[in-house]
Amino acid sequence: MSLGFRRSKPTGRPGEWFYCIKHYKVEERPECPAKNRLGPYATEQEAAQALETAKRRNREWRNDPNWNDRPSDEAEY
Repeated sequence: MSLGFRRSKPTGRPGEWFYCIKHYKVEERPECPAKNRLGPYATEQEAAQALETAKRRNREWRNDPNWNDRPSDEAEY
């Protein structure tokens, strides 16, 4: 029995760039589901650097004293 749900292709606008973490590729407009992509980015180059950008932002967040409630003796990963 069908529940009436339809799978539709992800939508996006021309000029929006995404990075697919499942297929390891840059996409103009999203081709993959949101759970598998980072973005949108303004340029193809920004999308290509998505993993490095996420890594840098995660490192900055972990080291931000305004958001760091981890005890000082806890190892950083």
